[in-house]
Amino acid sequence: MTEPLAEGRIQVPRLTAFVAGLATLFVALAGAASGGGTLQQSVASASGRAAFPVTVIGSNGKVTVSKRPGRIVSLSPTATETLFAIGAGSQVVAVDDQSDFPKAAPTTSLSGFTPNVEAIASYRPDLVVIAYDPKGLSGALNRLGITVLHQDGAKGFKGAYQQIRQLGLVTGREARATRLIASMKSRIGRIVADAKKARSGLTVYHELTPDLYSATSKTFVGQVYSALGLRNIADAADSAGFGYPQLSAEYVVSASPDLIVLADTVCCGQRPSTVASRPGWDRISAVRTGSIVRIHDSIASRWGPRLVDFFRAMSSAIARLRQ
Repeated sequence: MTEPLAEGRIQVPRLTAFVAGLATLFVALAGAASGGGTLQQSVASASGRAAFPVTVIGSNGKVTVSKRPGRIVSLSPTATETLFAIGAGSQVVAVDDQSDFPKAAPTTSLSGFTPNVEAIASYRPDLVVIAYDPKGLSGALNRLGITVLHQDGAKGFKGAYQQIRQLGLVTGREARATRLIASMKSRIGRIVADAKKARSGLTVYHELTPDLYSATSKTFVGQVYSALGLRNIADAADSAGFGYPQLSAEYVVSASPDLIVLADTVCCGQRPSTVASRPGWDRISAVRTGSIVRIHDSIASRWGPRLVDFFRAMSSAIARLRQ
């Protein structure tokens, strides 16, 4: 994941590194703090304008932003999406190589997985937002006088909303962040309410990689399926309890899920035809009915504003199955 929803197409470094290091990254992020962050001090002045300094608590502890940042570097694809969604895009001067949305984001060769401190510092940032802290990145930047906000993968929807608000606070965009959160809650609430009326009870297999890593109900993405009334076939296979088990082909065929969700379409070129051609998979219910959903890796791996799109796509898939 990579952070629960797998940051950056499940935080996809370059493809080979992504596939090779997936399990390790899942463990690191799944075991981290919720990353939601908490508010340390109120930042709204009587006039409604953002007031600084602002202090919040991220995964790297207490973080104080002394003034509204004008040069932000984002090494978190989820944070990048949020910053633009809350109107802070004009303050972002550089984003990492996995931040592919929105198109206006100033993508660079910077890496959030193998970061180069000097390269990051060359952008003269007054705030760096990270989702992963390899080799003491935050400490190294702090020693250069650069403020770092570390937001680990959110473990649940509440944590995701807290991170959005936190980014609003530290960028002086609290009002926009509040409106975004309210909109997301409202739209997701309507989708979930409709799904509950349908009383789904269908089973789902979420594919992270072609070698059959999946995500259980205890993960962020798994909570989306639970909210929609889907039963996750990966749950019973997670003997290690870390949320991202590698399933066997025999297990998936035997479970015969009603719905297959491919979150490895961009990274790994998977599509319904490649799934259907796997030995024995023609016996799976989802393959027989054509209930195989391709979801862009990044939408299925982040916990920011496009979470609504993920809910909507899954709701539509369920509706088609019910027809």
